[in-house]
Amino acid sequence: MHKSALPQLVVSMAIFGSVGFFSSRTGLPAVELVFVRCVCAFVILLAAWVFTGSFRRERWDAREALIVVACGVSNLLNWVFLFTAFRFISVTIAISLYHLAPILALVAGGLIFRDKLGRTAILSLAGCLGGTMLIMGAVGFGGASANWKGIFCGVLAAFFYAATMLLGRSVRQTSVYATTFIQMAIGLTLLLPFVHFDAYEGLARGEWIYAVTTGIVHTGVVYLLFFGSIRRLPSPVVAVFVFVDPAVAILLDIFIDRFRPDGLQSVGILLLFGSLLAAFAIPLNVSARRRAKL
Repeated sequence: MHKSALPQLVVSMAIFGSVGFFSSRTGLPAVELVFVRCVCAFVILLAAWVFTGSFRRERWDAREALIVVACGVSNLLNWVFLFTAFRFISVTIAISLYHLAPILALVAGGLIFRDKLGRTAILSLAGCLGGTMLIMGAVGFGGASANWKGIFCGVLAAFFYAATMLLGRSVRQTSVYATTFIQMAIGLTLLLPFVHFDAYEGLARGEWIYAVTTGIVHTGVVYLLFFGSIRRLPSPVVAVFVFVDPAVAILLDIFIDRFRPDGLQSVGILLLFGSLLAAFAIPLNVSARRRAKL
């Protein structure tokens, strides 16, 4: 395992934790914003693939190419179902359901890659999930807001997020540049028929800056770091450290948007950050089966 893998994962999740802050300031609907993200990231990632010379060293494998394509489709469905869930249920419920993904990835990763689930990993993951649920609060979980279509979409978003993580870990030969720009190309192709281009008319310069930033930084840079790291880390480590995302989001809420957590939410913040600190004790070695394939 490369020593840079864990820092790359942490940095990618920390950056992604600010995507909600930036996205809310773009003035764009979900599909149109995702399309901008795909366009910007595709250009950046393709350029990186060419100018770093990775395209000369690329080793193409038919089976792995199918995995890369499946990962791209899964990633796009993850976005689509999450944004669809926002239409039917509160963001509170949708995000809470979305963070079932690390648990799904952890269980499936243990079966597929034979990663061992140590006590520290299990306790850290439980603490992160519990802390996130407390931070989100109980608002919106009443019977009046229980829209089963939205809940179903939220669960599907979590499923495809977990699938994206697992498929990304399965890619070993294809460079991270090729893996990510192919995924963006798939996103562009599948989204194009559904984009309303009139949504881009009248956007202010500041809104364009926020939109392009989500494409270059929150998609292009983050995906290079994310997919470059998860193929070199065991499932328990990936499952726990994706919670850096909501940790950063809550810090931005507190320090920028002046969010004031109540008692239970404060406990949740302490539990989340304490569990993330404890997670640094998780062994970073990949399984013997994985080492043989890397």
